[in-house]
Amino acid sequence: MSSEPIKPPSRYRLLVIALVALTIAGGVAGYGIIQRARSAAQVKQWTDAQAIPTVALANVQRGVGERKLTLPGTIQPYYRAAIYARVSGYLKSWQADIGAHVKAGELLASIDTPDLDQQFAQAKADLATATANAQLASVTAQRWNNLVKSQWVSQQAADDKNGSAAATKAAMDAAKANVERLEAMESFKSIVAPFDGIVTARNTDIGALINAGNAGQELFEVSDLHRVRIYVQVPQAFSAELRPGLTATLEMPQYPGQQFDATVVTTSNAMNANSRSMLVELQADNGAGKFFAGAYCQVRFQLPSDPNMVRVPATALVSSDQGTQVAVLGAGNKVVLKSVQLGRDFGDGVEVTAGLLPTDQVIDSPPETLQAGDQVELAATTPVAKEAAAALSPTKAD
Repeated sequence: MSSEPIKPPSRYRLLVIALVALTIAGGVAGYGIIQRARSAAQVKQWTDAQAIPTVALANVQRGVGERKLTLPGTIQPYYRAAIYARVSGYLKSWQADIGAHVKAGELLASIDTPDLDQQFAQAKADLATATANAQLASVTAQRWNNLVKSQWVSQQAADDKNGSAAATKAAMDAAKANVERLEAMESFKSIVAPFDGIVTARNTDIGALINAGNAGQELFEVSDLHRVRIYVQVPQAFSAELRPGLTATLEMPQYPGQQFDATVVTTSNAMNANSRSMLVELQADNGAGKFFAGAYCQVRFQLPSDPNMVRVPATALVSSDQGTQVAVLGAGNKVVLKSVQLGRDFGDGVEVTAGLLPTDQVIDSPPETLQAGDQVELAATTPVAKEAAAALSPTKAD
C-alpha cells in the first residue's frame, strides 16, 4: 500500500480562513459594544426616572360650609337690681325669701327706724310752729298796711311788718319741705321690688343692723329672668364675622343633649387689651325657666361660609426663608412655590387667606429638597386625590 505525500494548504486558502476569522471576531466585538451602549442608555434612563420625585395632591377644601365656633359664655338676667337700704335702723321683718316670684312694688322687708321717726315728729312740730308764726305775721302785716292808709303808722313800720311776714312764710315753707323730705325717707322703711322678677339673694335677717346707702350690706337681689343675656368673649380673629342677628345655640351641663336658641343683639365694638377679645351679647327667651343667673354655658356659633376661603392640610405647608409657602403643581408637571398668608389653625389643617388661586393643585407632603421648577410625577390617582382634583376643577369633567 503506497502513501502519497500531504500537500500543504495553499496561501490563498489560508488568507480566506484568516479573513473569515477576523470578520467573525469583529462581529462579536461590535455586538458587545452595541449591547453595552444599550445597557448604559437603559441605566441612564432608569436613573433619570428615579430622580424625578413622585408627589400626591392634597385634599384642599374651598368655601367650607360648616364653620362652627364654640366659646364659653355666662348667662345673666335681663334686669338685675341689688337692693340696699335708704334709711338706717334695724330689720323689722322680711316677706320674700330666695326663689320668691315678686311683682313690682311688692313688699320685701320692713325696717324699724326710731331715730328717723323722732326726726319726722320734730319736723312736723317745727312745721306747726312755723305755720303759726307765718299766719300771725301775715295778719299783723295786713293790719299795719291798713293803718298806713289812715296815716296812723309810717310806711317804714308797715314795710318792716311785711318783711317779717315774708320771712316767717319762707321759714314755714322750709319746715314743710323738711317734713316732706322726712316723709319720703319714712317711705323707705318699706323695701319693695323694683320690677317683676325673682328674689335671687337675701342677705339679711330680722334684727340685723341696717346701714343706709351702698356702703352698707346688700339686702336683696331681684332678677328679671323672663329673658336672659349671654355674654361671650370672642377672639379678635372671629370678631368681624359676628353681627347682630346671627343665631347660635346654647348647651349647659345640667341639660345634657339639649340645645337652646339664642341671637346676637350687640357687640362692645372694643377689644380687651389683655385678651384681645371682644364682648358679644346674645339674648334668649326663658319662658321655660331653665336659665339661671350666673350659669355657665357653651355657645356654638354657626358662622357664614366664605367662598374664597381655602383650607389645606398642615402637611402641605413648606417653611422657608421667605416665610410659609405651598408647593403647587404647574404646567408640565413642574413645581411652583407660592407664598401664602395663613388664617386659623385647626391642628390637622389651616386656612389660607391669600396666595392661592381657585385652580391651583396643591402638593401634599412635598420633599424637603423640592425646588421651584423641579420636574415631578403625579402619583396614581387615589379616591382622596380624585376628590381633591374634583374640588379644584372649575368645571366637571364630561
